[in-house]
Amino acid sequence: MNTVSTHILDATAGTPADGVTVTLALGGTPLASGVTDADGRIGSFGDVPLEPGTYTLTFATGGYFDARGLESFYPEVVVTFRIPHGERHFHVPLLLSPYAYSTYRGS
Repeated sequence: MNTVSTHILDATAGTPADGVTVTLALGGTPLASGVTDADGRIGSFGDVPLEPGTYTLTFATGGYFDARGLESFYPEVVVTFRIPHGERHFHVPLLLSPYAYSTYRGS
């Protein structure tokens, strides 16, 4: 079974971004969601079977910065990625600041 995990690093603070809600969706249909832990991670989105397709992870970043009293430009970050045939684990990290973000396929 394919699985997805994520983790967020707050680049301005140099710390993990805890308490960020992240939603996993397929074709606009939400499948699961979670909240990043103290290490900024969501290790699993449950037992949702992830067939090949194009998925999104939506990170609710605006609330994270609002809770810290910081202005930010992006109220959410949406990362779109493909899961091919086969059974693998996909890790999608997010490096975040109030006015920029980057992502990559992790391991």
